[in-house]
Amino acid sequence: MKLYTRKGDSGKTSLIGGERVPKNHIRVECYGTVDELNSHLGLLRSQISEKHLPILAQIQNRLFTLGSYLAATPESKMIIPEIHLADIELLEKEMDRHTEVLPELKNFILAGGSILSAQAHVARCVCRRAERLVVHLSQIQELEELVITYLNRLSDYLFSLARIIDFEQGNTEIIWNPRT
Repeated sequence: MKLYTRKGDSGKTSLIGGERVPKNHIRVECYGTVDELNSHLGLLRSQISEKHLPILAQIQNRLFTLGSYLAATPESKMIIPEIHLADIELLEKEMDRHTEVLPELKNFILAGGSILSAQAHVARCVCRRAERLVVHLSQIQELEELVITYLNRLSDYLFSLARIIDFEQGNTEIIWNPRT
């Protein structure tokens, strides 16, 4: 099987369900950004300590689920996996676990305590962009509410992950020093 189909050469792509849309369609922007986020997490996962691997693997799988949901038209007959409340609760439990050991956050922090924590911050920013795009899509078409909630909580988790990475490596967080 060839990797190329030539069907997208005209600037259009097919959604799950068969509808052809421009490649800059909001739905394509949504699932493309979720895919970008997943790739950033793959990079992070390839370098992070083993204890973080199971949750990152699960998150990557959920993002693929989310991307499938976003790529499907409401009319699609294909059964698409779903995001569940338990997926969001897992992120919350992990953040609570991080909070138990992290020092209290009293300042804004800048990305860059280490390469790994900076990568988690990059993923967080891409996650926030995905969330903004999905919110935009939800204003045009009805979406499952848990999709937005999952992305919102995931960005919080990625912030927490960046902090715990630096903490575990003994790195000092970089505090934002505003001009006065």
